Amino acid sequence: MNWKALADKGKQAFQQRGGSKAAKEDAEELRNIAQGQGSVTDKAKEAAAAIREPGAHHPDPPAAQP
Repeated sequence: MNWKALADKGKQAFQQRGGSKAAKEDAEELRNIAQGQGSVTDKAKEAAAAIREPGAHHPDPPAAQP
């Protein structure tokens, strides 16, 4: 097994997902899901959906009403 090639693929995947900033955002999002309300099943589904997208997924804020 070529460990260098495996490490390079891991680094490449990490960078494609957004690097350390995205990893920190993902971790924070998963922490918030785990501490939130709902059943374990609901939390697992929400966490799986959240991890599919790199970085924290924040809904767009509502447009300001003039």
